[in-house]
Amino acid sequence: MVTAVATEKLFANAKIESFIHMPAAGATEQSVKAGATATTWRAMRDYGGFAVIAVQGVLGGSGMIKLSIYAAEDASASQATEIKTTGAILTNAIGDYAVLEVSAEDIQQIGKAAGYDFTHVTAYIDSNHNDDEQGVTYIRFGAKHRKSGLTATYIS
Repeated sequence: MVTAVATEKLFANAKIESFIHMPAAGATEQSVKAGATATTWRAMRDYGGFAVIAVQGVLGGSGMIKLSIYAAEDASASQATEIKTTGAILTNAIGDYAVLEVSAEDIQQIGKAAGYDFTHVTAYIDSNHNDDEQGVTYIRFGAKHRKSGLTATYIS
């Protein structure tokens, strides 16, 4: 018998979300926002890892100059700590992109070494100018509880 879960190979095993990041100020690293204000901290409790893809969509300056993954103890960013970074990059053309990924195990090890219990992740982007905008995709993978519809097929 075929089930919805059986026909979803990626979407029942990963939570994939996309955002448009519009920084409030250039030349400062900021957590990825869904639009101008809503923060995008995501719980890692049920996942084995986190990946982020950021693509340069609008150039107001010279684009994204750094992409990082941060972890925190909760969705309000308590003890927010950089876990992994691309370092300095140059995405100075529309369509240039950067990717990062980290395992939940690595996040926990880094947190414990610093005395923290990290439960949430987000991406941070440092843009050259406040009019630089990026399309950002989060992928929480290795779902501990596979289910149909884990990734929404339509958001309006």
